[in-house]
Amino acid sequence: MPKSEHPISDKAALRGEPSYVWRAGQERRLVMIREGAGQLASGLILVDGCGVGQYLARLAEHATLAIGLDIELERAKEAHQRGPAVICGNGEALPFPDEYFDLVLSHEVIEHVADDRSAMCEMIRVLKPGGRLVLFCPNRGYPFETHGIYWRGKYHFGNIPMINYLPRGLRDRLAPHVKIYNSHDLKVLLSGLPVRILQRRIIFGAYDNIIERYPVAGQGLRRILQALEKTPLAFLGLSHFWVVEKLCV
Repeated sequence: MPKSEHPISDKAALRGEPSYVWRAGQERRLVMIREGAGQLASGLILVDGCGVGQYLARLAEHATLAIGLDIELERAKEAHQRGPAVICGNGEALPFPDEYFDLVLSHEVIEHVADDRSAMCEMIRVLKPGGRLVLFCPNRGYPFETHGIYWRGKYHFGNIPMINYLPRGLRDRLAPHVKIYNSHDLKVLLSGLPVRILQRRIIFGAYDNIIERYPVAGQGLRRILQALEKTPLAFLGLSHFWVVEKLCV
């Protein structure tokens, strides 16, 4: 469904906006998810914070069972229209038994929950030993805050430059609705949990919106920035991509 058919909702600041369209950026991340999951992508999958179900529907094509969960009822209903099972629920209290899933995907979601440590603990709890969590979340090194800010009591949607480089206390006053992470922050979220980190990297976006308007310049920008992922300048990237395995205890 074209993004233009989904105006920014009243809860956009709190929940973020899910992927409404499927383009090169989403396809690239799907490949990363499947590679990070390996054979587990054919097992039992939870998409924690599934939005309108774009990733869920594609992962369900090859899974034994794929279940989506989203806190927003209207989004959960739309995701269910794509076919897979979807539950309206809270990420800090997942309605599933211990050690149930082979794979959990959290795609740009954990920054929006009220208690990210509880959400992380819950995702690890529902993983089987040997199961994997694939996590995407925003990188504090990115020069823009993509979730907008609050200024003088009013929410301003859009990409706001340099906000994430401010001292954390000031940054969090301007963007209290969304968290931001560096590698140390993610290690703290995982501390004390029975896991090991299999992969971690920082990636740039695909800039599909720019390419749609300026194809040549946009594609050049994409090539340059994604090439930086293999250099020390990767710290400027848009998102963290981590693959975490649950250990047998």
